Amino acid sequence: MRLDKFLKISRIIKRRSVAKEVADKGRIQINGKVAKSSSTVKVGDQLQIQFGNRLVIYKINELHESTKKEDAAKMYTLISDEKQESID
Repeated sequence: MRLDKFLKISRIIKRRSVAKEVADKGRIQINGKVAKSSSTVKVGDQLQIQFGNRLVIYKINELHESTKKEDAAKMYTLISDEKQESID
């Protein structure tokens, strides 16, 4: 499954266009490698996403072509959510 589609269906990022923009700016890594919106994700992959000054890490548990809101959270596990200190 494409990265941007996974982020939308899992509701980590609400819009696919926003997911594409974030990925194409180099803010997402899959298993430690910078990913583009068209990158393929699979079960067991680890996503690292930079949201402003927050670094969030998810593990992919399931892949679905579509899902209900209440089932979306089962698609991933939150591993870490850390606020990054700015270096001035």
